[in-house]
Amino acid sequence: MSIRNPKQALYAQFAGVAKALGHPQRLELIEQLAQGPRSVDALATKVGLPIANTSQHLQHLRRAGLVTAERAGKFVNYSLADDTVLTLFASIRVVAERQLAEVERIVRGYFQARDEMEAVTRAELAERIREGLVTVIDVRPPDEFALGHLPGALNVPLSDLEARLPDLRHDREIVAYCRGAYCVMSFEAVAVLRARGFKVRRLEDGLPEWRAAGLQVETGP
Repeated sequence: MSIRNPKQALYAQFAGVAKALGHPQRLELIEQLAQGPRSVDALATKVGLPIANTSQHLQHLRRAGLVTAERAGKFVNYSLADDTVLTLFASIRVVAERQLAEVERIVRGYFQARDEMEAVTRAELAERIREGLVTVIDVRPPDEFALGHLPGALNVPLSDLEARLPDLRHDREIVAYCRGAYCVMSFEAVAVLRARGFKVRRLEDGLPEWRAAGLQVETGP
């Protein structure tokens, strides 16, 4: 079949991808899938939605080529199509940060109020891990940690942080990370640890970006 206007046909497809992303809960599902493959049930629990709603959102993302699905027994596990989805997600964030005043207000009012220090870059942290100069803590829940984490990282979920303080050394730099650049848990963890006198900074983003950069990732508890 011939296409009279191939450019318009392509733009219609591009618009379909953009439309699939045009819902905050779908963006949250992408963030969750960036941690690793998940079933619909697990994703519904993570984002606090009914299973039926979660499935509908995933179908929109799948039709746009942003996620894939694979059956495993009674369950269907979803994954990001590939790392270009993470690139697209990051591009949306960068444009919003630069162009929307409301985004700047939220970042300044919540995130910067908890951590005004410059975050650690991936390259810097990778070097410090190789040299054994830093304690890395992953403040995500254990199920996300098991899907993938930075080399040698300790899993210290934010909910357990107070109880785990004796496991951390005041004389050693700590770097905290979680799901991504604006994952609330890492900001909260840094605020708690600084208040207790620890020398701590955040990773500039999170596990998905670390993995997408080709850096080493470990799996398991």
